[in-house]
Amino acid sequence: MFDGGMTMCFHTVNCPQILGNISKNRSRSRTKLNPCFAVKVCSILLQSDESGNLSKSKKISSSYSAQVKPQAQNSLLSQANTVGIIGGVSVLSTLIFLEKLVWWSSRNGEESVPFVVCSDPSIDGALASQASIHSSFDETAQNEANHEAIVRNLRHKRVFLEQSGASCIVMPCYISNAWHEQISEGCSLPFFHIGECVAKELKEAKLKPHGTGSNVRIGVLAATETIAAASYRDQLGNQGFEVVLPDKATMEHILIPAIESLNKRDTEGAQNLLRIAIQVLLIRAVNVVILASDELQNILPREDPLLKKCMDPMDALARSTIKWAKTGKQGMQKNTC
Repeated sequence: MFDGGMTMCFHTVNCPQILGNISKNRSRSRTKLNPCFAVKVCSILLQSDESGNLSKSKKISSSYSAQVKPQAQNSLLSQANTVGIIGGVSVLSTLIFLEKLVWWSSRNGEESVPFVVCSDPSIDGALASQASIHSSFDETAQNEANHEAIVRNLRHKRVFLEQSGASCIVMPCYISNAWHEQISEGCSLPFFHIGECVAKELKEAKLKPHGTGSNVRIGVLAATETIAAASYRDQLGNQGFEVVLPDKATMEHILIPAIESLNKRDTEGAQNLLRIAIQVLLIRAVNVVILASDELQNILPREDPLLKKCMDPMDALARSTIKWAKTGKQGMQKNTC
C-alpha cells in the first residue's frame, strides 16, 4: 500500500538479486503510516557464476559507492545492523514489508535501517503452488522434489545475503517461513522466524484467556491449514498458547470462497466471507486472529472493527527486525527474534 511514490534504480543482470541502501526524503510532519513520501533506492547489481559466487559489481549510483566501505570480500554494506531480506512470494509483498521497515525505523527523525534485498520472481510460481488454496496436505507431500528445490534456492539466497554484508536475515513471506528450519540450517547470523516474532509479541501483551482454567487461544487463518500449522503452531505452543485453526467446513465453504471472490474482484463478497471466518474463530474463544496469507491482507477496510481482533504477522516481523537493528544486538548468533 503506497500513497506516495518510490523512485527505484532497479535493474537486472545475470542473477535475480537486488541489493540496495536507502536514503530518505520525507516531510517532518508525517505522523502516521502510509502518508505521501518519497524513497530513493540506489542499487548495486552483482553477477554470480554458476556456483553462486559473486564475481563483480556494477555501479548504479555514483554517490552510493562513496558511502560503502566493505568489511570483507563481496560485502556491500559495512553497517553492523544491515538487514538481509529474502523476498517474498510476490514482489509486492516484499515492497510492503520494506515500507514498514523504512517508515517505522525512521519516523522519529532517524535514518532508516540499512538493508540488502534478494528478490527472485522466478520462484514465485513454485512457492505459490505450495500454498494453493485447493491443495491438501497429501497433495503437498507428493510435491517433495519441488519442495527440496525451493529450499535449496532459498538457502542459496540466504548465503548470498550473508556474503553481502547482512548482519541478520528475515523472510517476509508467509509461505517460505514454513521451511525456516531447513533454510536457516548452518546460518551464522540471527535469522528471524515470523511465527516466533508473533509469539513473542503476544506473550508480551499478557493476554488473558476467555475461559477459566484454559490457555490463551490464538486463531490462525491462512490459504491452507498446512502452511498455518507449520509456521505458527510450534512457535505459539512454545509460549503457552493454544493454536486454533478453522475446521474443514470453514475452509471449504467460507475461507476458500472468500479468496476466490477476491480473485474475481468481488470485494464485497470477499469481505463478508472473511468477516464470517473471523467470527467463527472468535466464537471459539480466541483472543487474536492471525491473518497469515497475502490474500487475506487488506480485504477488510481499515476502519472495520474486526481488524482490532486481528494481527498481521509481517508487522511483528518488521518490529522485531527494527528493535534488533536499533538496540545493538548485532552480536547475536541464534535464530531468534
